[in-house]
Amino acid sequence: MKNHLLILLLSISFMGYAQDNHIVKTDDGRRLLLKADFTWEYIDTAAPEQNAIEAAVAENKNKEGCQIAPDFEEPKLNSKIQAQLKKGRATIDHVKEKVASDYECQTSEVILLWVKEQKAKAEYMFCAKGKKVKYKRVGNSIIEAGKFF
Repeated sequence: MKNHLLILLLSISFMGYAQDNHIVKTDDGRRLLLKADFTWEYIDTAAPEQNAIEAAVAENKNKEGCQIAPDFEEPKLNSKIQAQLKKGRATIDHVKEKVASDYECQTSEVILLWVKEQKAKAEYMFCAKGKKVKYKRVGNSIIEAGKFF
């Protein structure tokens, strides 16, 4: 009797989850609500705009060299994350030293254009010797994006 009751209870709960609505994302970034009655509707009426930094990078992607405005300031980084990375020698200064050694230039010539940083990983875009380069950090390991070793 207990087994039959348990099976009945589980089947009822599974039927309830099977009738839920689902939210999916389209290729252009808009979200759709797929309803249980086989209809759908847009949640976002317009496609989301790209991040301003990513749009600028995409716009200048095909252009040679770095085109930096004279009043350009490097992005500010999270001081708490940088303090934690100091122990593993993976702060922004260490990353700039790595880029400078890879491109045979001074660390003062390496300019940070944009950054996506978390405690465990980060992506950096630099201008080194007039060339845009992308580096990534996983943990305390720093490597140029697209390279394995």
